Amino acid sequence: MNTSKSDIRKVGVVGCGLMGSGIAEVCARSGLHTLVYEVDKAALDTGRERLEQSLARAVERGKLTAEDLERVGASLEFTTDLEDFADRDLVIEAAPEDEELKIGIFSTLDRVVRRPDALFASNTSSIPIMKLGAATSRPGQVLGLHFFNPVPVLDLVELVPSLATDDAAWSKMRHFASAVLGRHVIVSQDRAGFVVNSLLVPYLLAAIRMFESGFAVARDIDEGMVRGCGHTMGPLALADHIGLDTTLAVAESLHAEFREPLYAPPPLLSRMVEAGNIGRKSGQGFYTYPVLENR
Repeated sequence: MNTSKSDIRKVGVVGCGLMGSGIAEVCARSGLHTLVYEVDKAALDTGRERLEQSLARAVERGKLTAEDLERVGASLEFTTDLEDFADRDLVIEAAPEDEELKIGIFSTLDRVVRRPDALFASNTSSIPIMKLGAATSRPGQVLGLHFFNPVPVLDLVELVPSLATDDAAWSKMRHFASAVLGRHVIVSQDRAGFVVNSLLVPYLLAAIRMFESGFAVARDIDEGMVRGCGHTMGPLALADHIGLDTTLAVAESLHAEFREPLYAPPPLLSRMVEAGNIGRKSGQGFYTYPVLENR
């Protein structure tokens, strides 16, 4: 295996939702040729628009120059065919938090990506990396690389090796995340929730249970944590920001792995997701949001 730490030049990103578009943006802004996949043209157009709007905001805020914007735009390509990932050095999967879906993606990537030492990474926040690696013929080159939303703003990534991840892949990915993407890297064992969500999700679920029981209204719960504990955002607003569907999926994964009551999703959370009230991206969660914020 080629153990060079600096030979990742072509990156593929599977998914162009909130997380995938952000990951694609930071890769392109880091000078990498970045190919972004979505399931169909409609989803791809929506994701491309989201990415372009984010880049435009970066220019408005002075984070990018017009020349930078042109360079980043030239580094981005889009596709609806995973076969186009054949020449990638690294593929980062950022599909919805569905285990069966992700396993299918990794199996396909294993078939289509030609480079024998290519790395595969998942942005999953809860699914064991070993399960994803086992769907390939090269589990030693599969890791977790969990970003945080909004990706261009929050510089943290959780790096998660599985029991099968080899040392060369581990070293190359850590160097890539820190030196190439400029992320702050923390390391977690391969267990559901990793570091951040193992701590965060019980807190969010406790706030949802408090609201569900009628103990306090949403705004008072959130203001208690913002004004009383110095948090930048209250737990219910944060759950809306993350997406209640994602919050539910992570909670279910944690509960399935550890069987501890603190990880059990409250019934209200499940009902809200079933109703399609999943937070900012739907316009309705614990709060109501303007339509423009959901794009």
